[in-house]
Amino acid sequence: MKYSFKNIGFIVSGLSLAVLMGCNNTTNNIKLSEESTLWDFESGKLSREIQLYGADASIITEGNNKKLSVKLNSTNNYKSSFVFQPETPWDWSQKGQFAFALDIENPLNSSIHFYVTATDVSGKTHNRSLSIPENSRDTYYLELAGPYLDIETGIRSNPKSWISDYTPIIWRWGVKKINLKNIKSIEFKILGVLEDKQVVIDNVRLIKPEKIDENYLVGLVDEFGQNAKVDFVGKVNSVEELRQASAKEQSQLSTKPPVGRSKFNGWADGPKLKGTGYFRTEKVKGKWSLVDPEGYLFFSNGIANVRMANTSTITGYDFDKKHIVQRDPNDKTPEDSLGLNQAPKAAWPSRAISSELRANMFSWLPNYEDELGVHFGYRREVFMGAIEKGETYSFYQANLARKYGSNDTNVFMDKWRDTTVDRMLSWGFTSFGNWVDPSFYQLNRIPYFANGWIIGDFKTLSSGNDLWSALPDVFDPVFKERALATAKQIGIEVQNNPWCVGVFIDNEKSWGNEGSTESTYGIPINTLSLNATNSPTKSEFVKVLRNKYQTIEKLNSNWNVAVNSWDEFAKGIEVTEFNEALIVDLSTLLSVYSEQYFKVVKGAVKQYLPNHLYMGARFADWGMTSEVRAAAAKYADVVSYNYYKEGISNNHWSFLAEIDKPSIIGEFHNGAVDSGLLNPGLIHASSQADRGKKYQEYMYGVIDNPYLVGAHWFQYIDSPLTGRAYDGENYNVGFVSVADIPYQPLVDAAKEVNSHIYSRRFHDLKTK
Repeated sequence: MKYSFKNIGFIVSGLSLAVLMGCNNTTNNIKLSEESTLWDFESGKLSREIQLYGADASIITEGNNKKLSVKLNSTNNYKSSFVFQPETPWDWSQKGQFAFALDIENPLNSSIHFYVTATDVSGKTHNRSLSIPENSRDTYYLELAGPYLDIETGIRSNPKSWISDYTPIIWRWGVKKINLKNIKSIEFKILGVLEDKQVVIDNVRLIKPEKIDENYLVGLVDEFGQNAKVDFVGKVNSVEELRQASAKEQSQLSTKPPVGRSKFNGWADGPKLKGTGYFRTEKVKGKWSLVDPEGYLFFSNGIANVRMANTSTITGYDFDKKHIVQRDPNDKTPEDSLGLNQAPKAAWPSRAISSELRANMFSWLPNYEDELGVHFGYRREVFMGAIEKGETYSFYQANLARKYGSNDTNVFMDKWRDTTVDRMLSWGFTSFGNWVDPSFYQLNRIPYFANGWIIGDFKTLSSGNDLWSALPDVFDPVFKERALATAKQIGIEVQNNPWCVGVFIDNEKSWGNEGSTESTYGIPINTLSLNATNSPTKSEFVKVLRNKYQTIEKLNSNWNVAVNSWDEFAKGIEVTEFNEALIVDLSTLLSVYSEQYFKVVKGAVKQYLPNHLYMGARFADWGMTSEVRAAAAKYADVVSYNYYKEGISNNHWSFLAEIDKPSIIGEFHNGAVDSGLLNPGLIHASSQADRGKKYQEYMYGVIDNPYLVGAHWFQYIDSPLTGRAYDGENYNVGFVSVADIPYQPLVDAAKEVNSHIYSRRFHDLKTK
């Protein structure tokens, strides 16, 4: 057995298991030795235990070694993968600390983002990601038992704890500790990419750490909020260095839109249509488009989440809760959308460590009485993390104060806003995206989108997989009241400003996921189990079905169920088996629910913002169905989608032609770990240069799509190194770092796209 890659820091061996390529034996229930090889491909035969989906594979010879070459046919397949799947599940329960590892070569000039999933026999999944740089070879490992999995740090992906030269596969989601006694499969897949990929793999094995860094979480963050343990391009080492970088950038920024743009950043060199004084939509020569208030064609390319709300991180300190004002159920702003919301001064004397793990991550934090103490905040609740609540700190806001030489919020925030708009114009963006701070709304310098959430004490429902929160009971009158309250507040903030393109309400709700019947129709299935007395939506469902079937006997016959009466039906029934007639009715009920949601929300938006576009609820690709999309298209002026993949592939977006509605990408991004951050983001690039390349590929796909009228990058600022306070996201997805330093390769890529955004989009229209 051979190993062509460095083994520094790991115990590995040449001891092979009984199963090699082409053998009929299996890797079942064998207690693995201290070091174990699974496949080395030296037999020259393909194994039936390596499954291929949308892919082809062959054994190749390099020198004296044989390897497995896999071609992933992504052009014609939304998903391509190779899966290590033993005939009988692996038993790795006695291995102690260990990882699944393999050598991977990428011979192509483009990086590859793999999603990696380990699944046990119960169906629980352990999900990670990795980026294979272009023209590279390395060893990658999937830690299945070790320090990372034993604690909750409040960071979406931790620093590397194993001391080695190998590259860890980055955590995403799922179950950290799956059943190691019965591992069913390990899959490497790519999703939604625009070109075929190829990898060469070898030496598939289990490895154990030779040495663990016991202090891998200690002293992680420096005084600027950067990674204290690594160097990288753009790292700031002093306040003077920060100010020098700022002065150089300021001298190069423009305060005006690029040449060829209208007042509102529309296409001044193109045809002029009817101007209404506000943004609207129109289909022009088969392409949907936004139209600016003066009548010029408008394409919305912008950056989302331009605000301080998500710049803070949990510090590991807390206060006596009697000093903390708790949330009002009628609040209009979710906790994670608030500003720093600092704990009151009366609470400061009670400050104490609530998590030593978190507190030890920081090499520096100021005192509350210090000048930089004004950048502390407080979170009364978090979505996930090491602790449920507590003190936060915004290193980004502190760096703005340092940069602009003032801790006066009015001073540094004014300068930050001016610089931010100057950047957007200088970089060629046409608008902001969602979640721009309302303090930008009346600047009248660049178009923007307003936003709001419908929160309150209304009844809720479940889809069975409610990621962010439960779904509203949309037939509850309180839901309509809260929708109106939300729209009214947005209207107060917008002030009927023509620079506001439109309004996004809510985000990434768990509407359902097209796949199984249960995942697609989770909302009606779960609602049918409720008592109509306590569920307005269930009551509405009963009315719909009674109108259709009249008698319970007819429903029983069609659904193949045995319900004694409509009263029994109203009290709640469990539906577990599905025939065609039942599925048709579930589809109808999902449409009834979805249409009521969009009808109520649109009514609220149009009551208080009659001149502005209703932009929908920003569907996640994992949380939408055809029924919900159709409901949105019926009521929203523009349908919005958050889509985190490498590009807009035709084999996923064919439904846009079916609904034929102006649509917009509300979120996309990519990131890389050469920024000093620990997690690239939802889409991985190999470097800052590769981030720019992937940005351009994604945007050109949007620009060329006749139904998409824009796309918004998420987000302006990198996540905090130790994770944003709400949920631990620690992604390199910003156009600027925590020190407010732009990532120049990404900026340059955006400037190039934006320089010909209109001429490419409307190349078949006459120009002036």
